[in-house]
Amino acid sequence: MSTQKYQVIREAAYEANMQLPALGLVIFTFGNVSAADRGAGVFAIKPSGVPYTELSPEMMVVVDFNGKVIEGDLRPSSDTLTHAVLYKHWEHIGGIVHTHSTYATAWAQSQRDIPIYGTTHADHNTLDIPCAPPMPDELIAGDYEYQTGFQIMNTLAERHLTYEDIEMVLVGNHAPFTWGSTPAKAVYNSAVLESIAQMAYLTESINLCAPRLKDSLIKKHYERKHGPNSYYGQ
Repeated sequence: MSTQKYQVIREAAYEANMQLPALGLVIFTFGNVSAADRGAGVFAIKPSGVPYTELSPEMMVVVDFNGKVIEGDLRPSSDTLTHAVLYKHWEHIGGIVHTHSTYATAWAQSQRDIPIYGTTHADHNTLDIPCAPPMPDELIAGDYEYQTGFQIMNTLAERHLTYEDIEMVLVGNHAPFTWGSTPAKAVYNSAVLESIAQMAYLTESINLCAPRLKDSLIKKHYERKHGPNSYYGQ
């Protein structure tokens, strides 16, 4: 039975989860969003296997950063331990999204980074979107969802990146994960990632030898939106 204690994160998780089908990022139950209460050391996440049309804030399951259910009547998402690992190690994130959106997942299945081809990409990132390599067999056979969290963290560390440098990643042969300071920002990042992935796919379909965006344009477009003297808005 749910109480009012965690109502704020339950509401936030519910609202963010409902954005996934609205934005065309999921079908059926292929995705989840969590919302963290950093002070309490817990997060609310979508219950496993429940269609979006049947969800309510009260159905969100509250879990601690070790993956232990604190409150809720349903089983939490099968990806809960991945979220827990990231929350436990990345202290400034407040929301995480996992989807199997079509284009981002296609790049993940191809085991490829998404190259930075255009200014839409540069408006949000100065880097190619990294793709984590597939997990070794011994880890797949073990605590798979738990290890997925470390797979994501290790990929950024190997590239000398932090979770604040980039807020999205592809997990090889699997699908995308995004995060942000709030659940709403994590959903925004998920929608941006899917759009970037689609544009990159179409770019290579038109010109397989399309050049990477030049550094001056990357710098200009990112800094006019995110730099100290940012001025861009549409």
